[in-house]
Amino acid sequence: MSLEIKVPTVGESITEVTLAQWLKEDGDYVEMDENIAELESDKATFELPAEKAGILRIIAQEGDTLEIGAVVCTIEEGGAPASDSKAEAPAAATTPVATTTESSENPDSYAAGTASPAAAKILREKGIDPSTIKGTGKEGRITKEDAEKAIAKPAAPKAAKAVAVEVVAPIAGARNERREKMSSLRKTIAKRLVSVKNETAMLTTFNEVNMQPIMDLRAKYKDIFKEKHGVGLGFMSFFTKAVTTALREWPAVNARIEENEIVYSDFADISIAVSAPKGLVVPVIRNAESLSLQGIEKEIIALATKARDNKLTIDEMTGGTFTITNGGVFGSMMSTPIINAPQSAILGMHNIVQRPIAENGQVVIRPMMYIALSYDHRIIDGRESVSFLVRVKQLLEDPARLLLEV
Repeated sequence: MSLEIKVPTVGESITEVTLAQWLKEDGDYVEMDENIAELESDKATFELPAEKAGILRIIAQEGDTLEIGAVVCTIEEGGAPASDSKAEAPAAATTPVATTTESSENPDSYAAGTASPAAAKILREKGIDPSTIKGTGKEGRITKEDAEKAIAKPAAPKAAKAVAVEVVAPIAGARNERREKMSSLRKTIAKRLVSVKNETAMLTTFNEVNMQPIMDLRAKYKDIFKEKHGVGLGFMSFFTKAVTTALREWPAVNARIEENEIVYSDFADISIAVSAPKGLVVPVIRNAESLSLQGIEKEIIALATKARDNKLTIDEMTGGTFTITNGGVFGSMMSTPIINAPQSAILGMHNIVQRPIAENGQVVIRPMMYIALSYDHRIIDGRESVSFLVRVKQLLEDPARLLLEV
């Protein structure tokens, strides 16, 4: 008797998922609760476990879009395969003796030269005949890794004709193209970004920050800080602390519009934009206004690690009231970040560059950073947006204010 494995319910607003990758192959024996596939929604990636032990029979293919409740595969009754190890002849034997024992790879096996579903898909896309591939899987089966490493062999050259032909110089450079289906996450990001541009009155205001005071503070205390708290002292904790302080003074920047009402939050859930393997994700630091610098750093490390491992939950990526994004880590000098709806504002950090500035009537070289605040003008006026950004600048250039809250 077989058991159908269906797409589970993963969130109220999620109606479909994409089958990102099979972790097991058709015909494999799987244990109960063993992860057999990765499913990708428009918000997160999660693993699909086997609901009982048995033989896996794949139905849906990688890249398929499946509705909640759709059948992904079945698991048939069946025991674990016997060990592949073979009984060896007694050590005392000195003369080869003919036996009926088969070799570890039977060339007559049905699996020899047969591609797994994932491997077959890759070979089709590459235009490679499976019969030209030597499988390294069990009994000669062609695995996904074999298909990824396979290279199409060029056609055999034709015999030269004994006639004179005009030689045309080939076009220099390769002209290859490849197509990839957009992931659910990428399609959702695209839809949300276009929606924000069309549905908000977005403006951006800029300022610059002299990062020397923070850099001096970090250089002086970073070793003691790490030894005591077990985490490094980064720039993001200073920016998060400065933002939460400024949000208390300019609450409209921390608000959002819901239908015909403005919702003001007396807490600061700060969304931190993180680059993950499958796209940009924005996990949330809850009640950041109540956290110390070390508390913020620990939260950032925990969330960033989960993002890199595709382990973030939907709850960890929803409900923020304000977003900080750091394009400076990629070398960005200046940009206009797009609001993370339904929030009303986002702060963009950029790279730090040594630039000449006027200071006390003298031209000096300082490590400067441009900062940008994009905001929804429907709810935030110019006075509030500019004043908010000036306050952030003031706190960053005099970090003692962050500790004294003045």
